Amino acid sequence: MMAAQGDDNPPAGSVVGPVWINGQLRVSSDGLSFLDHGFVVGDGAFEALLIHHGRPFAVTRHLRRLHRSLQALEIEPPEEASIRGGLEIVAASSGLETGRLRLTVTGGTSPLGTLRGDAGATVVIAATTVARPAAAESIVVCPWTRNERGALVGVKSTSYAENVIALRYARAAGAGEAIFANSRGELCEGTGTNIFLVLGDQLLTPALSSGCLAGVTRELVLELTDAVEADLPLGALAEATEIFLTSTSRKVQPVAAVGDAPVPSVPGPHTMAARDAYLRLLDQTLDP
Repeated sequence: MMAAQGDDNPPAGSVVGPVWINGQLRVSSDGLSFLDHGFVVGDGAFEALLIHHGRPFAVTRHLRRLHRSLQALEIEPPEEASIRGGLEIVAASSGLETGRLRLTVTGGTSPLGTLRGDAGATVVIAATTVARPAAAESIVVCPWTRNERGALVGVKSTSYAENVIALRYARAAGAGEAIFANSRGELCEGTGTNIFLVLGDQLLTPALSSGCLAGVTRELVLELTDAVEADLPLGALAEATEIFLTSTSRKVQPVAAVGDAPVPSVPGPHTMAARDAYLRLLDQTLDP
């Protein structure tokens, strides 16, 4: 029987079921070395996939982005058919009706230092529970910027310490997500989200040239709606009549406030249309 989230289930983020490590299902982390370059210096990439009705969602899009990330990191991508099989096996073994799959590929066992070894990549797939997103979120702009010209632009890297600090900043301010500007003062992204906003009657989202990650949910919302990518000043947040966040876990989530300033329409018509279209897609196909 598929597990459903509720009061009797493990806390959000808990690993459920066996973990896939380099092609083998394990019930512990015995197959991982403390010398792994992902652990030592954060040398790796990852994907977070939605488990929907017990199956992984949008696998092709996630693996396409993972391949781009690994190419940028110069890590040899694992064999795709094996990864697809691993995602299905771990999702099924977890028993989760709704959850998240974390697929991580690192530089592998290496010397204790920056230089990567030649042992080959480490591949880990785990299933976790997820919290039910709030009906609407509050956001704050964090004081740090994204470097839109850095080596990791567009890479979903395991080097996430910057996001950890920014999200702690948001929580300390009573918000649920922190938003970055880039070094040019343009609106960029959240710590684990993409952002959409309505100016006038137009639905907009920062262009990839802002340095934001090409989110899979972002990509699907762009295809499902009349949203347009644009270079947006950070000040656009104060002018927006609607704002929403997208991510694997949040799906399409309205924003109720930016700092102490309430957003005028929560959820507004553009937000509701995007959310409804995305939820319909979830029930129509597993690999859009």
